[in-house]
This record gives sequence, C-alpha cells and structure tokens, in this order.
Amino acid sequence: MALVTYRDALNQALREELRRDPAVFLMGEEVGVYQGAYKVSKGLLQEFGPQRIVDTPITEEGFSGVGVGAAMAGLRPIIEMMTWNFSLVAIDQIVNGAAKLLYMSGGQFKIPIVFRGPGGAAHQLAAQHSQSLEAWYASVPGLKVVAPSTPYDAKGLLKSAIRDDDPVIFMEGETLYGSKGEVPDEEYTIPIGVTDVKRQGTDVTVVAWSKMVTVALKAAETLAADGISCEVIDPRTIRPLDDGPILESVRKTNRCVILEEGWPYAGVGAQIAYQVQQAAFGDLDAPIARVTGLDVPMPYAKNLEHMVMPTPARLVAAVREVLYLD
Repeated sequence: MALVTYRDALNQALREELRRDPAVFLMGEEVGVYQGAYKVSKGLLQEFGPQRIVDTPITEEGFSGVGVGAAMAGLRPIIEMMTWNFSLVAIDQIVNGAAKLLYMSGGQFKIPIVFRGPGGAAHQLAAQHSQSLEAWYASVPGLKVVAPSTPYDAKGLLKSAIRDDDPVIFMEGETLYGSKGEVPDEEYTIPIGVTDVKRQGTDVTVVAWSKMVTVALKAAETLAADGISCEVIDPRTIRPLDDGPILESVRKTNRCVILEEGWPYAGVGAQIAYQVQQAAFGDLDAPIARVTGLDVPMPYAKNLEHMVMPTPARLVAAVREVLYLD
C-alpha cells in the first residue's frame, strides 16, 4: 500500500487504462499542455501524445458531442469537465445523446464514455461554480453516476468506469484532490454499484458520499466522545444504488440520517429515504432525517458559504434529534 492523494490516484487510473487499452483517450480543456486544471492529467501528454490527450477550446457541448460520436465508433473516450457546473452547457449531448443512444438504436450502439471532473463547492467559487449536480444526472435512465470519497475508491471506480460499456458520470470532490489515503500497489478495480461501510456503529446509520463522508466521519468522532456509535455508509455509486448495506445497517441501528451537499428539494437523499422507508419502515424507531446544503444559490462570502454547507455540527444535531437526546 502507498499513501497517495486523491488527485494522484485518479492520475494512476488514467495512466493505467491508457496503457492497457489503445481505444482509451482523454479530451477536455487544459488536460494536455497545462496537465489539467487540477493536475489530474499530469504527465499524460508527454507519455501518450496529442492524439490521445486532446486539448480542446472552451466548448463543452462540442467536445462532449465528439466524445459521444467516438464512443459510437468503438473508442473509449474520457471527457473531462473542468467543473461539473460547466456540464450544463453539454447536457443535451449527455442526456439526449449518451444516455439514450443504446436504447434508441435498439442495442446497436454501446456508448462506453466517461464524463468526469470536480463537482460541488470548493472555496468561495460562488453560485455558478459550487453546485452538486448528482441528483440531476442520477434521474436519467441510461446514465451511471459515481461519486468516490477516498483515493482508494477514486482509482478503483474510475478504472471500472473506463471499462464500462455504458456512459458514466464520474463526479470528483473538488476539495478532495489533496486528501490522502492508502492505495494498493497492485492492479485493482472496484465494481460500480457496490456500497461500502466506512465506519461500523450500532446507534444510528449515517449515509453520505463524496466529500460528505469526511464530514460524517468527523461528526462520528465527536458523537463517539458522548458514547454515541455511528455507522457511516458510503454508497460510492448514486446510480445504480446498492441499498442492501444501507437497509442492513438501518435494521441494526433503527435510525437513519442522510447527509448530502446538494440542495434538499428532490435530492439524492430523498430517493434514499424513500427506499429505506419502503423496505425498512418497521425497523425505524425515528423518522429519517436529512442534512443538506441550504436551499439557496451558493454565496461568495466565506462566512455565508460556511452557513450554507453541511457541517459536522449540523450532522451531530440531527443524530441527537433522531436519538431523542435533544
């Protein structure tokens, strides 16, 4: 095992898959000469050349469409969004193109394409650059949506996404790039659609993904000091959702709190809450609680941004509420 950053784990996955399969190529803004806006593609242009590491103009709709066409022709494109906020320019290519072509062609065209890049808020990037859009894309049949929280998960899931024959929305936590974790030295993949238990517990189930897992683990440490045992569950894949471990945990703890960075209305947490109450209603000893970003555009001011984002303190309060401690 080596201790590597989230950024470098992604770089390893890209490099290994580019070496493994000549049909794989990376396309996006600043991925080549500049080596990636967040240095995820560092060194790839030098090794693989400009035909496989393709710098583009600021034309998300255009290069996303090129990627969809390349996938139809048998290649395996990786389309980098400098931020998922910019993907809104390309949503027609992603939703009306990539997601539907297998169905509309009667199975004649597989679309093995990965759209990847950073999502969610970072630090004072304001309303147009701080959105968590996983709920939008997860609502679309034909798309798989992945949101890893650790370097280990990021590498293993990205490799699986690149090998997948369906379009994959791969959302990286923008503030996770510098975080570190253990990554095996040997080859490995993590199957898409497999939930992971990040912390064992007995009193309450906390479901979180992407950088909210870090928030959940911090809150769990605080609660442990008060004798409260939190089980932290990371779906890793938003669609398809592996709810088996979530239900198993809820049946053990009898309580559930869902933590997400995105907006509350029609969020991913609402879908998870529905599936939990549908399958484990009789096991719940308290209503399911949700802790989300506030239902507002993200402010620029640092103090207001902090108020909007979910925090360990807000999660601690929600856990204490479902335990009827406050």
